[in-house]
Amino acid sequence: MKKNLLESIDSPADLRKLSPNQLKDLAVDLREFIIDIVSTKKGHLGASLGVVELTIALHYFFNTPTDKLIWDVGHQAYGHKILTGRKNSFYTNRKLNGISGFPKIAESEYDTFGVGHSSTSISAALGMAISAQLQNKKQETIAIIGDAAIAGGMAFEGLNHAGVSNTNLWVILNDNAMGIDPSVGALKEYLRKTKIGVKPKQDNIFEALNFHYEGPIDGHDFKSIFQAFEKLKSIEGPKFLHLITTKGKGLQKAEEDQVLYHAPGKFDKLTGEILPTDTSKLPPKFQDVFGLTLTELAQKNKKIIGVTAAMPTGTSLKFMMEKFPERTFDVGIAEQHAVTFSAGMATQGNIVFCAIYSTFLQRAYDQVIHDVALQNLPVIFCIDRAGLVGEDGATHHGVFDLAYLKCLPNMQIAAPANEVELRNILYTVSQGINHPIAIRYPRGRGNIINWKKPFKKLKIGKGKILKEGNKIAVLSLGSIQNNVKKALNLLKESDEVAHYSFLFLKPLDEKLLHQVLSKFNCIITVEDGVKIGGFGDAVLAFSNRNNYKNKIIKLGIPDVFIEHGSVEELQEIAGISPDKIKEVLKNQIEK
Repeated sequence: MKKNLLESIDSPADLRKLSPNQLKDLAVDLREFIIDIVSTKKGHLGASLGVVELTIALHYFFNTPTDKLIWDVGHQAYGHKILTGRKNSFYTNRKLNGISGFPKIAESEYDTFGVGHSSTSISAALGMAISAQLQNKKQETIAIIGDAAIAGGMAFEGLNHAGVSNTNLWVILNDNAMGIDPSVGALKEYLRKTKIGVKPKQDNIFEALNFHYEGPIDGHDFKSIFQAFEKLKSIEGPKFLHLITTKGKGLQKAEEDQVLYHAPGKFDKLTGEILPTDTSKLPPKFQDVFGLTLTELAQKNKKIIGVTAAMPTGTSLKFMMEKFPERTFDVGIAEQHAVTFSAGMATQGNIVFCAIYSTFLQRAYDQVIHDVALQNLPVIFCIDRAGLVGEDGATHHGVFDLAYLKCLPNMQIAAPANEVELRNILYTVSQGINHPIAIRYPRGRGNIINWKKPFKKLKIGKGKILKEGNKIAVLSLGSIQNNVKKALNLLKESDEVAHYSFLFLKPLDEKLLHQVLSKFNCIITVEDGVKIGGFGDAVLAFSNRNNYKNKIIKLGIPDVFIEHGSVEELQEIAGISPDKIKEVLKNQIEK
């Protein structure tokens, strides 16, 4: 029986004690370890399985952590974490108070740069490489980037700068033709024409940018990888190594369905079969309500366009893409382009639904301001994963959108509380709007199973009362209203608390606010965004402008970056769980 080599590896120094002939066996052990943990604890699977050989080779060949590895996005860094002292804590991956699902500077000296968003590795690595040069440090700096991420604009900005430097920068392209969904675009087509051991017949784009190019080579063959490393190490200046890999390598099901097994949830570690869960009696995911509703609307209106930045599956725009491929556009990991592309289409009379996760829309903030809001173009931003998203942690929480969009002239902001409201606001804006509008909704499922009801046109800027009361008023924005409802069910004195639901942050329902501020001395606002600049601040500003003297308590995300854990755990930490809301209500009633 073969010895499990991984058991003896607690650091790259241990790894380097192995002979080159032992590395294949270590790769088997490392894959099995990743599969064992992720099959029961969940997480990102396919990307890390695809770079097992590369990860081992990097730590074996280079003198990490003196030599710097910068992983793009970080989905593929599980093997890196396991080999760099976190093997025994890897079972805590993405759990509350456990290790992060992404490289994180504060976690390990081997995590040289915190990541989570795409296309940042080359810029960060170049900054490190030039710094080493200025300080006369002997250091290799290596950016590891995927073929989907290298198509991002920032990656090309980094390549453009690096190509006119004389720094010892390595860029390693992990080419598996996949992001989360299949890669798209002309660069993908260019890379697809390459064959292992043969350069592209046309002029090499990376050599044209002054990189010494090597490849493409088999990214699962240690001999080929080490030969390329040796060759490139003797060459001064920026260099580019192109590896062909298979996402999900080593687990047949993950190789066959690379989209599903990007982050498959729990599965049988031997067969790879996804463990069955009965979702037939559960409410739908908000993303599916969006995708299915938009497809239904597009059936009746040929002016409706769908746009996504590499997330047709994640946003469920895949439903419209399947039915109307000529009107649905996946522009790749290029949020800036997605927004301005949508703006251009809107100028021609199209009704454009631009679906981007909240945290990723941050990457296109200038375009939202300059190309959409400034020109008052009626782009419809469908902001998925708004609020706390759970285990993906600080890099992925969608908690800033309310604050960073509220300050923009012309921008309207809607936050539907449930599936039916989401369906109806999508219908409402599809009938024609005069301003850009952002519609934000959370990750996961809501509460309404029978959500496909006849469309109802909503009035922009209109809120409503959900429950009467005589002492305290709670004002909730969007889907966090469900936590307020649960809090009121837990509260014995709930009859004394009124509950008002706001569908719009901008424009606010000022008539309703006047009624509330005239009736109640104590008002509590609840939101699943940051308290600074969000819904509570908007209510407080309205109160001040109109000379009200009410006591206003704001509940929302505090002024810290919230780490990873379940949504329920993180809402408890942020003070917006049902129990925490109930405590605030109880204290105010007693006062």
